[in-house]
Amino acid sequence: MQAGGIGSVRYEENFIVSTRGLRLFTCRWLPEFRDPKALVFLCHGYGMECSISMRGTGIRLAKAGFAVYGMDYKGHGKSSGLQGYIKSFSELVDDCFKHFCEICETTKNEKKKRFLLGESMGGAVALLLHKKSPCYWDGAVLVAPMCKVLPFF
Repeated sequence: MQAGGIGSVRYEENFIVSTRGLRLFTCRWLPEFRDPKALVFLCHGYGMECSISMRGTGIRLAKAGFAVYGMDYKGHGKSSGLQGYIKSFSELVDDCFKHFCEICETTKNEKKKRFLLGESMGGAVALLLHKKSPCYWDGAVLVAPMCKVLPFF
């Protein structure tokens, strides 16, 4: 694990291994001198990654007292896999779900509120994570989500 300080925020990065044996990059921004008031899980857009494109968001949220976690999808950022290739969207969602749930279920986090933050394609990922287990998440923020809204008329 690599760590570095950013003002009152601690940044850390690591790699995990998925159930399919893929090496996936993870990162987190934590408030340095206080217990986080809630957890925020970042879902990045297509062709993007968490540690650079969502860095500003991670820092601002951590400075506001949230623990912020991100993971580069297979084939994105520092994770293994053919760059930009998504063979199975459900596998991508499963990778996120497994990693995010492991974080939520640690002793220090089990009673904290859990929020998803999805940008662009990450908005679709966040919606699918929520759909997978609606009662598990306390809310979601979608920024320019990649989703289709059906007409209601």
